[in-house]
Amino acid sequence: MSRIEKTFKVLKDQNRKALVGFLMGGDPDMEASEKHCREALANGVDVLELGVPFSDPTADGPVIQLAGQRSLAAGTNVAAVLALAKRLRKDFETPIVLFGYVNPFFSYGYARLAKEAAAAGVDAFLVVDLPFEESGEFRQHLDPLGLDFISLVAPTTPDNRLGVILKAARGFVYYIMVKGVTGARVDIPADVAGHLDRLKKHTVLPVAAGFGVSNGSQAKDAARHADGVVVGSALVRAATEGRLAALVREIRQSLDG
Repeated sequence: MSRIEKTFKVLKDQNRKALVGFLMGGDPDMEASEKHCREALANGVDVLELGVPFSDPTADGPVIQLAGQRSLAAGTNVAAVLALAKRLRKDFETPIVLFGYVNPFFSYGYARLAKEAAAAGVDAFLVVDLPFEESGEFRQHLDPLGLDFISLVAPTTPDNRLGVILKAARGFVYYIMVKGVTGARVDIPADVAGHLDRLKKHTVLPVAAGFGVSNGSQAKDAARHADGVVVGSALVRAATEGRLAALVREIRQSLDG
């Protein structure tokens, strides 16, 4: 059983929801980034999405865009994020998902990347701009090493395509709750419940809902029909303001409450 499977199973057995937290690797530098990751893991994050910076992050809002810019300015690259994951793995059994864009991964080399990620203790990849139909070349290097390719689906994904994507999905499914880019929002969309119920008809995998969750109350609302929530921009902002641990604890307590 993989670390991702085990994590979601344990949480389900405890009637709890997963907190999937995103932080940009190397933001604002590698020393601070590692400190932030350790804070998040120690205070309740169940799955860590570790961002690999990219110069043209088309799916990200201003908070994560700026985090990526700071990380790139500090010299962060794919190898540096892999090294960070390896250091974290020495002290934590929490699943680690490398989150990024296809260009840096393709440039690094899929075969090399998969081999080094597995050796570092990475569990999965989430590639924002790699459509399922074009992911076969990457997945053929991940599958033999037990690395999951996390599938993204949205409110606009039609049923016929949903079935195709989820048939090959591994680990957990990331449900994008809103149209547009990442970023904290005031309200959770009213149609989330219906979309999540439709999604669960196509898969037995855990479903984590993201894009817009920024506090404990929103996390609790989003998790009512999902197996977990993804929080990104709010954690990145909190890290820059010195309140990351407090926000993770707040969200964790709301989900558990």
